[in-house]
Amino acid sequence: MPIYANDPSRRTWLPVSEQSDFPIQNIPFGVFLTRDDIITIGTRIGDYAIDLGALHQLGYFQDIPLTDDIFLQDTLNDFISDGQKTWRLVRNRISEIFEVSNETLKNNEDHKNVVLFSMDEIEMQLPVQVGDYTDFYSSKEHATNVGTMFRDPDNALLPNWLHIPVGYHGRSSTIVPSGTPIRRPMGQTLPKGEESPVFGPSRLVDFELEMAFITTDANVLGEPVSVDEAEEYIFGMVLFNDWSARDIQKWEYVPLGPFLAKNFASSISPWIVTLDALQPFKVESPEQEPTPLPYLQQKERHSYDINLQVDIATENGSETTISESNFKYMYWTMAQQLAHHTINGCKVNSGDMMGSGTISGPTPDSYGSMLELSWQGTKPVKLNDGSERKFIQDNDTVIMKGYCSNSDIRIGFGEVRTTLLPPFEAKKKG
Repeated sequence: MPIYANDPSRRTWLPVSEQSDFPIQNIPFGVFLTRDDIITIGTRIGDYAIDLGALHQLGYFQDIPLTDDIFLQDTLNDFISDGQKTWRLVRNRISEIFEVSNETLKNNEDHKNVVLFSMDEIEMQLPVQVGDYTDFYSSKEHATNVGTMFRDPDNALLPNWLHIPVGYHGRSSTIVPSGTPIRRPMGQTLPKGEESPVFGPSRLVDFELEMAFITTDANVLGEPVSVDEAEEYIFGMVLFNDWSARDIQKWEYVPLGPFLAKNFASSISPWIVTLDALQPFKVESPEQEPTPLPYLQQKERHSYDINLQVDIATENGSETTISESNFKYMYWTMAQQLAHHTINGCKVNSGDMMGSGTISGPTPDSYGSMLELSWQGTKPVKLNDGSERKFIQDNDTVIMKGYCSNSDIRIGFGEVRTTLLPPFEAKKKG
């Protein structure tokens, strides 16, 4: 089915700046609370949020097979379950409605008053109910850096790393949307030179620059998804900050991997940018040597050129860009990750989220974590206000941004912005 919504020549009757992440060619999907305290599913063009529930009730999706309440829900899960054909029909129709020459909604003030909201009138919500969350470890540069720090630099990658997209099952209950503050976690650590662990707040809280993809119902139990068809089951992508407590992780991860160090919080950008919208930005992925086993071999391009940036804003309001990277550096692609995830028959459902793993590039300014940027705290990162950071401090705000661009269009993700607060303190009774 043609994706008319991606036409780079299309223009909208809504005002959109040239540097907006959300031109009419984007049409992401999200969930928001309106000025009338109603939760609805919507999209965004420029600085306007669009109530798709209201559009549907007013008849603008006529002839598209949608249930009456498909956009009147507090998550996108059911819409995502409808599959790729429905997503494309809806995106194409939204593109038509807001195209500059279409005057149906443009000249209907009553309808516009119901459908359109400025961004300061709404509150973004978590867009999906995340049933299961898997985090991969798919950046060769990141894995090499970490292996160099903690193991033999000549054998930084473990023997399986170049053969499979390594991953682990994470915790979905602590995935939160941008703007939700998090708390410094408590846990056990083993201080350097000590023989017994101590309990207390993590001293080495870190961000991880990632992206995540959201799936539709991909298979039945026992059925693998092929690498060639995998992207048909990927609805879209978000920016993903997978918070980490490095000192807790170092003590607990043997033999079963991350636990409390990773499950206290993961933050996502609230607008899901569809994989359809990202098609103009497909690129070749890094050469894979040795050649993967046949079920992981790709015939087409499955990587995406997405520019990524990490800023730290201190409590005094000063912001510093500390990393600039790109999703195209990832060694293992989303298609390979989903194919591997299901090769054993694992069932994947609508709303499941798959984290890419930390995205680090080939140069020190493109590393995707403080662990790497400060090289285990031995090279403090200088900020614009004169302060330094080895890891994230209380009341720091980590801001991640991402966008794609070519000579025709710019498609962006907005941002995921999260403030780290001090540890939780229970209120004393009485």
